[in-house]
Amino acid sequence: MTQQEPIRVMIVDDHLMVRDGLKVFLSVYDDLDFVGEASDGQTALEVCKRVRPDVILMDIIMPNMDGPTATRKLRAECPTVQVIALTSFAEKDLVQQAIRSGAIAYVLKDVDPVKLADAIRDANHGKGSIDTTAAKVLLDTEIQPAPDYNLTQREEEILALVVKGKTNREIAGQLTLSVGTVRFHVSNILSKLGVSNRTEAVSLALKNDLIEVD
Repeated sequence: MTQQEPIRVMIVDDHLMVRDGLKVFLSVYDDLDFVGEASDGQTALEVCKRVRPDVILMDIIMPNMDGPTATRKLRAECPTVQVIALTSFAEKDLVQQAIRSGAIAYVLKDVDPVKLADAIRDANHGKGSIDTTAAKVLLDTEIQPAPDYNLTQREEEILALVVKGKTNREIAGQLTLSVGTVRFHVSNILSKLGVSNRTEAVSLALKNDLIEVD
């Protein structure tokens, strides 16, 4: 494609009004050319092979085949096509799904039209971008501290022994406590961790580094 040729853009969204609005948006720019549309991911695969777009504006939540699944398939079958995840939501799981599926950008639908046009141009040149709100969601997730289960020192000692596979009787003998006292502490630990048995408690303790493993 020469520099003078417009960027071929395809729209994939299950809402007709959204697709129509995006068509009007594209018509404003001489360097952006609407070439096709689809209302779900499965149809998008078929239309993409026929119209060969440069960039696809892809909704995430759709019937029949969602955006991330369609993006993975499109990237495999049409590797030269760049996909921009265009959605109303900035939720952590959705952002991660879109990025892992191969989308080059993540943009919210309320984005300024000029910024969306720039995102399309950047995507066409292989340059990725992510909406600042979505980026903040990911950042907040990364720096979110581990939950505080408010275990007492004694409960931490007992949990550490539970992780090592010790029975209540063995824990009682090692800490010089009665079996009834150990059972009481174990019950409190399960309650504070929000789990129903020792196996779940061990899994949660290891996952969140609640105890030091020798």
